[in-house]
Amino acid sequence: MVNPGTTDFGYRQVSPAEKTRRVREVFSSVSGRYDLMNDLMSLGAHRLWKRYAVHIAPLRRNARVLDVAGGTGDMTVLLRKRLGPEGRIVLSDVNEEMLRVGRDRLLNRGITRGVEYVLADAEALPFQDNAFDGIVIAFGLRNVTDKQRALQSMHDKLAFGGALLILEFSTVVLPLLARLYDRYSFELIPRLGSLIAGDRGSYEYLVESIRRHPDQQTLKAMMEQAGFSRVDVHNLSGGIVAIHRGYKL
Repeated sequence: MVNPGTTDFGYRQVSPAEKTRRVREVFSSVSGRYDLMNDLMSLGAHRLWKRYAVHIAPLRRNARVLDVAGGTGDMTVLLRKRLGPEGRIVLSDVNEEMLRVGRDRLLNRGITRGVEYVLADAEALPFQDNAFDGIVIAFGLRNVTDKQRALQSMHDKLAFGGALLILEFSTVVLPLLARLYDRYSFELIPRLGSLIAGDRGSYEYLVESIRRHPDQQTLKAMMEQAGFSRVDVHNLSGGIVAIHRGYKL
C-alpha cells in the first residue's frame, strides 16, 4: 500500500523531499558520462527521437523557447538550428552539474548567441507567466517529483497559442517488444552503468523510473488537467518513447 505522504523513487517509496535530493544525486553522479550512456543504452536511437521531436514541434522561427530539464543541451542544439539566428532559447535544469556540462558543450560547439542558462526547478519555473512561445522537456518529466505541478508551471509560462512538447520514455504497446525491452532494460543497462559510469545504482533507478512513469493516456489526461488543449500522442519505436503535444488556448 502506498503512503499518501510519499512518492516513488524507482520502485521505492520515499518522501517528496528525499526523492528530489536523490534525483539530484543521481544526475550529479552520471553527468560526466550522461551522453555516452544515452548512446549505449538506446543504441543511438535517442538522437533520432530528439530530431523527430524537434521536427514536429509546433514552433515558428525566431520564437522564444524554454528547454526544461535540458541537461547536456542536445535539444537546445537542435532547437537553435530550427529557430534560426533570431530565436531565443533558455536551457534550464535543476541540477547544476548537468547545466554546466550543457553550457560547456554548447560553447565548445561555438553556440554563443541566443541561449541563456538558468538553474530552475520544473515544478516552480522562475519566469514570468506567458513568457515563452514554446516549451520542450525531453526525458526529464519522469524524474520530476510532482509531475502535475510541473505541468501546471509549464502551462503558466507559455504564451497563449504556445505549445508544450514532451518527449519521454513510455509504455511499450507491442507485447513481444515489451518482453525483449524488459530483459534489455533490467539486465543490460545496469551492467553498462556499472562498467561505463561506475554507478550501477543510478542506472537501476533510471530503468525503474521509466516503468513508474505514467503511460500515454494517463499523461495525456494529466496535461488536460493542467489546462492544455488539443493534446495528441505520437508513439515512437513501438511505444518505448512517446511524444505528447498540447496547446495553451
